Amino acid sequence: MRHDDLVHSPVQLAARLREDYPTGVYVEVFENRRREDARQKILRLLDANQDGTLAAEEKQHARIIIYGISWGASESIELARELGKDGIPILLTVQVDSIAKSHQNDALIPANVAEAANFYQPSGLLHGRPEIRGADPAHTRILGNFRFSYEANPISCAEYPWYDRVLVKSHTEIECDPAVWKQVDSLIRSKLPKKD
Repeated sequence: MRHDDLVHSPVQLAARLREDYPTGVYVEVFENRRREDARQKILRLLDANQDGTLAAEEKQHARIIIYGISWGASESIELARELGKDGIPILLTVQVDSIAKSHQNDALIPANVAEAANFYQPSGLLHGRPEIRGADPAHTRILGNFRFSYEANPISCAEYPWYDRVLVKSHTEIECDPAVWKQVDSLIRSKLPKKD
């Protein structure tokens, strides 16, 4: 999905967050193939004094939340892992119907992540990872592996392209399920500064 395609729930969530937090919170959507762009943007944002290097204090003041769906969820974990190598802590990762890309392990959450949540559905050609776990359970709290099923109660995704609704029906349903995104929204907002 494109970073600005408002048909998609992850993009809609980002837009709501930007609107509700016009200052003090930075929200941006990156396509799953742009992980390095996302990493570079985070490093620039953390560099408070703009000297081109991150001091330990700048790293420790990081309050980063990363979420994604499908390949984007797998990329979210890779991004968190790379930021861990940079010594940067992550408050929360949220995976929705995570589909691992080649040479990625989206099941093992790196130790620099404080909390992680996983939402998945088990049906169809594309179905999400059913379980995540922390590489170091003493550092990472798994909030849950939340299973959703659409066989008995399908979700209408009329705005989505026909091929998504037909070829990867359940994978599309979890992406447009308001109940899933309400929970994702709530998890993210629980980590954001309180609004006045």
